[in-house]
Amino acid sequence: MNDGPQSVSPRRLAVLVGLLIAAVIVAALALRLDANGSSDTAAPTSIFEAGPTTSSPPAGQETQTIESSTTSTEAATTTSTTTSTTTTSTTFPFDGWVHPQAVGVPWSDTVDGLLTFRGSPTRTFYGKGPVPTNPQVLWSFPDSGSMCSESTSGGQTRTWCGTGWTGQPSVWEVDDETWMAFGAYDRAIHVLNADSGEPEFDAFTTGDIIKGSVTIDPDGFPLIYSGSRDNYFRVLAWDRPGGELVELWRLAANDVGPTKWNNDWDGAALIIDDYLFEGGENSRFHIVKLNRTLGPDGLVQVDPEIVFHAAGWDDELVRAVGNNVSIENSVAISGNVVYFANSGGLVQGWDIEGLAEGVEPERVFRFWTGDDVDASIVIDDEGFLYVGAEYERGLARAREVGQIIKLDPSKPDDPIVWSIDDSARLDGGVWATSALYRDIVIAATDGGRVLGIDRQNGEIVWTLNLVGPLWQSPVVVDDVLIQGDCNGVLHAFDVSDTRATPTELWRVDIGGCIESTPAVWDGTIYVGTRGGKVHAIGDHRPN
Repeated sequence: MNDGPQSVSPRRLAVLVGLLIAAVIVAALALRLDANGSSDTAAPTSIFEAGPTTSSPPAGQETQTIESSTTSTEAATTTSTTTSTTTTSTTFPFDGWVHPQAVGVPWSDTVDGLLTFRGSPTRTFYGKGPVPTNPQVLWSFPDSGSMCSESTSGGQTRTWCGTGWTGQPSVWEVDDETWMAFGAYDRAIHVLNADSGEPEFDAFTTGDIIKGSVTIDPDGFPLIYSGSRDNYFRVLAWDRPGGELVELWRLAANDVGPTKWNNDWDGAALIIDDYLFEGGENSRFHIVKLNRTLGPDGLVQVDPEIVFHAAGWDDELVRAVGNNVSIENSVAISGNVVYFANSGGLVQGWDIEGLAEGVEPERVFRFWTGDDVDASIVIDDEGFLYVGAEYERGLARAREVGQIIKLDPSKPDDPIVWSIDDSARLDGGVWATSALYRDIVIAATDGGRVLGIDRQNGEIVWTLNLVGPLWQSPVVVDDVLIQGDCNGVLHAFDVSDTRATPTELWRVDIGGCIESTPAVWDGTIYVGTRGGKVHAIGDHRPN
């Protein structure tokens, strides 16, 4: 890393000027929405709410204008056959970390993009349309060969290729270009031009494979956040001279303790108001104050400090399942509570309301599913949690509570709203993170079923059967469900009528089991497979 004085690059100046202009536009739009009570456009607008230590609003400004997709059960039920997405504009007072209404909308007002796994702190934003209507493979990366390397797990060494679970690319706008970034089984983090598939930088190579999804800084800092199986979670900068990704900081799995299980990092971090939230396969939950700044040379700097870490297990859990209690899912946040689960099946919520004032987070919710929860928790606009659990251990508790579960954390003594059983066989259940869509939740199972479930009562409204295991999380954009199968076929289904069995719109065979979650952005679908490549899929583009 070059720490010497540097002049501010023209590209960096353009970014900063662009951010200033964007801020002015956003402010103007907010005033317009507040005055008119509605928006001219049906496209969802971010309602991300920064944490308590952001700059205070101007004197007398106590409310925020919010435009969000209609997601409550009652409202969605009345419009379930509508073919276009409707939005509402409502003013809500809120003082906290993530606005509870921040569901189904982008994460950032500063950076336009799909910036982390499932796009937002509530893990409910899946991308931006349009969705292709007559798609083909536009490009594949790499052009020749495959992204492969050897890795050891459970004492067995084998070759891993392509991208796997969760593996969702991040896609975002940089100046007048669109970039995408992902980690892969070749042990590297790649940043590509999303239109051409050509690398923007040389790949950053880690010491082992990367299973999770990268996160792009939501506040406009040129930073990428990613874990690896090599023991480290890293912060990388992409603004250095010479066109390379540079490591600014890394967190080792054994930097905190005590730990259990292993040293992998699968979860996609959340960054809110300069705090990073991340769970690790060391079985601990971490909060890091990043202290991001721009140095005198105009280059981004970080000076991270671990301000909190906690065991993701307790004695009761270890007595029930042993030491396999790693945190593999991506933390979710709504209001002032962080939610995550672990491989022991413990779903938990931690109150972070006073974090910025030095108040230590406190666990305020505990629920045991009885088996591994790798799928990320999804939070709706009423604060309900949607949990997908695997069925590996065969415990009575897992058969009792089911594998697809809706929880009400406001009722910690009896939180189950409804549940669905998927315990017909061992190694069953759910690995994929569910998708909220109008009045239903869509869940994909290891056995190959895709279920449309009534969000209010848990009734299975419709079922699709694909080639499993289905580890890709369902993606819904513009009334179209995108779901890959383990034969390497990417399917698109019409879900505009949530009460009807979806009809297939198209399918594209890209080869290799699709474990990774696709990213949909501005007419293109980006997705990797175990076949060794990442693909861009879209309608034909004239030269």
